[in-house]
Amino acid sequence: MPFDETMPTAPLISILYREHAKYLNEKVKNEDLSFGLQPILITIYKNEGIIQEQLAEIFHLNESTITRNLKKLEDKGFIERIPDKRTKIIKTTQKGSETAQKVMDYDDKWDEIIKSNLNYEEYTIFKSTLLKICEELI
Repeated sequence: MPFDETMPTAPLISILYREHAKYLNEKVKNEDLSFGLQPILITIYKNEGIIQEQLAEIFHLNESTITRNLKKLEDKGFIERIPDKRTKIIKTTQKGSETAQKVMDYDDKWDEIIKSNLNYEEYTIFKSTLLKICEELI
């Protein structure tokens, strides 16, 4: 069924987001890692030793939300929080590192799916437009 060109952008972005979530959840279903926790795990993996306040800033979430998500990741064995003075340094465990790498690999494959429907110029414009919108809205 073709999409109506008069449809606002928000539903289209939502559809893309949900399809990406379904794709990743299917690929990592054996990892016990929900879609919502994946970006946090990847950010910790890419920034070993990050602290909670930095995560809250990166994701534009309050610290209590980050705390709940970190507890879930810790309980599942993906991360460890190491006390350091008045804060906690957050690092991935071996399980967390391996899972983060899997998710990033599947994210790359998702981008390949998107690229297969666009030519190089269209993809470049699409991605730069998304970045611009995000930067200006946040």
